[in-house]
Amino acid sequence: MPRFLIELPHDDEELACARVVKVFLSSGSHFLTHADWGCADGVHAAWITVDADSKDEARSIVPPAFRSQAKIVALNYFAMEYIDGILSRHRH
Repeated sequence: MPRFLIELPHDDEELACARVVKVFLSSGSHFLTHADWGCADGVHAAWITVDADSKDEARSIVPPAFRSQAKIVALNYFAMEYIDGILSRHRH
């Protein structure tokens, strides 16, 4: 199943952080209550990694009020053989 990173930035004010975190923690969603936050390090965003069938399904995990701000990135792994193949095609 495809894996996605959901990144949700928010305003860098203490009250804005508290409001977003409150929504996530009170949602009852395992994904939202286990989000990773960067606020304590000055990066005002939450990150969630989920398995979903599509970007739209991943976005649906985000509370409706925040969906338009969410960035959804499809994640992948690389095998060494794949990378070596690319590098060998581009050697001079």
